[in-house]
Amino acid sequence: MGTAAHVEREALSDLFTELGPDVPTLCEGWTARDLAAHLVVRERRPDGAVGIVAKPLAGYADKVRRGEAERPWDEIVQRVRSGPPMFAPTRIDAVDRAVNTIEYFVHHEDVRRAQPGWTRRELTPDLVADLTAALSRMARVLARKVPVGVVLNVTDAPDGPRTIVARKGEESVTISGPIGEITLYVYGRRDVAGVELDGSAAAVEQLRAASFGI
Repeated sequence: MGTAAHVEREALSDLFTELGPDVPTLCEGWTARDLAAHLVVRERRPDGAVGIVAKPLAGYADKVRRGEAERPWDEIVQRVRSGPPMFAPTRIDAVDRAVNTIEYFVHHEDVRRAQPGWTRRELTPDLVADLTAALSRMARVLARKVPVGVVLNVTDAPDGPRTIVARKGEESVTISGPIGEITLYVYGRRDVAGVELDGSAAAVEQLRAASFGI
């Protein structure tokens, strides 16, 4: 079956096939075709992938993505499903878990939760464990620009509730919920993330106005 990231990749590819290229996603302005092309560029076009994280090259990255999006839909989906080139580091399970678990979970939900009547799904133990590990590694980087302290209270961690201190501060806000919902919240999908925020009104307002991100 492969890693949880691989399972999410397969499920997202199946959903792409089921829904087609023109349905909306939670990525503002992007259809399923745009999102699928982004995933292809990220794994198969290193020249374009650099622009995903390096803002000065964002225009070129978008040009590469739009070029990929012009391929036939079935071909794009197959390129997502088949993953990176044979000798890419992400073919190694440990690297796949570290690099792709959050990416494919979040984008799977970007498609699922943009459709009418979506419901929250129960995550597998493997996915819960890998998301918890990945977010534990990334939390401090993601919260570094937030002006208040941030504590993540993961209610469904494999060994029981787990606390992750993402950022220390004189005032802190605790974000509580299942790991999938917390992940979606800190990756900018706040309107659809089922979490609870605990802190002073002022601190919560600052958190809501802040931008998480690399």
